[in-house]
Amino acid sequence: MPEQTLTTALHGHMLTNAAVWSADSAWIVYDTRSTSDGAVFDGRRIERVEVATGRVEPLFESTDGACCGVVTTSPVDDRVVFILGPEHPTPDWEYGPAHRQGGMVRAARPGSVDLLDARDLVPPFTPGALRGGSHVHVFSPDGRLVSFTYEDAVLDEAGAEQPREKNLRGVGVSVCDRPVCVPKSHPRNHDGMAFSVLVTRLTDAPRPGSDEISKAFEEAWIGTAGYLRPDGTRQRYALAFQGHVATATGRTISEVFVVDLPDDPADLARPGACPLAGTARTRPAPPAAVVQRRITFTAERRHPGIQGPRHWLRSSPDGSRIASLMRDDDGVVQLFTVSPLGGAPVQVTGDPWDISSAFTWSPDGSRIAYVADGSVMTVDVATGGSTRHTEPTRSDAGPRPEACVFSPDGRRIAFMRAVPWNQVCVVDV
Repeated sequence: MPEQTLTTALHGHMLTNAAVWSADSAWIVYDTRSTSDGAVFDGRRIERVEVATGRVEPLFESTDGACCGVVTTSPVDDRVVFILGPEHPTPDWEYGPAHRQGGMVRAARPGSVDLLDARDLVPPFTPGALRGGSHVHVFSPDGRLVSFTYEDAVLDEAGAEQPREKNLRGVGVSVCDRPVCVPKSHPRNHDGMAFSVLVTRLTDAPRPGSDEISKAFEEAWIGTAGYLRPDGTRQRYALAFQGHVATATGRTISEVFVVDLPDDPADLARPGACPLAGTARTRPAPPAAVVQRRITFTAERRHPGIQGPRHWLRSSPDGSRIASLMRDDDGVVQLFTVSPLGGAPVQVTGDPWDISSAFTWSPDGSRIAYVADGSVMTVDVATGGSTRHTEPTRSDAGPRPEACVFSPDGRRIAFMRAVPWNQVCVVDV
């Protein structure tokens, strides 16, 4: 079981749950948050380590009180994107879900950051700009779009004089290289290099038993080229995400949803019945060409809904299956997959131990990597047979649950161990 520890510096090295490898599988990117689980957003640097040599290169260092983290890579070039907190934070504008944005750096030009999403906090709001904070940015497989989760600063403000919709977490998309300029009517307004919209439709109080959702989160791009529709045509861009629904008994559970996006990213600028940028009392609304669908209906299972450790949905490379974690009838957390067209979830793993981490697919779609029973493991999706790739470590030094990421060439899996600082490790598979 050839395992290698790539980093040794006495500070945190935090991997994101996916897309941490450079497109050529030569480098791994990480941030420097200090806690093992990354819950404290205190990192000041984005770095990368060369797998062959262990050489570390800085990509970005934040200044003026800002912090940065949750970095992912482009699958087609040397761009990396990450969360950037507010510079010169103040008591009314500190780091938080509604007070952050995406930053983008090229490895060939370290230190030179572009702001991904524009921000406009003063009505009338600018279409293509956000009014809050974006989080966990992931490039589409062709590198043209970036997905993110979002919370709204305008609706998050206390003391509203008139009723307004709730600030609910949703999923958005940025169209790269379509700059948005905003009026400088607020000190926290800024321009961005992408046109950003919200693509999920949310409801303050979902009706029990309906497909309405109060939260959209932990999304994933479907397929390297989308997925096949029933008529044999291809849906080019689509996202799978977890959505909070209310069961018939009023219980909140997470189900799998899909949002289909237009084939031409320019169509994301076309508004639907409500304004793309929202109003002072309403959330930003999805574009006209976006369709949201519920995929799973698990309320009647013994253990309903998506369960287990925090994880992001992940799609097979061919787009035919969406993977999530649920409990089997015995209560064990297992991998399940479901078609983006719907149908019953199919159980993949059947081991006696819980899956304890986020997971990723191999580039050929044959295996899924995850942490269980103190080891980095893979499962053969076709057979359900699991393979252990690291010796079991049932202690705090075991593989961390936050990331277990296949390399683009399918040869290695990146993960972390806390010894005591998080260090970046790889295992050859």
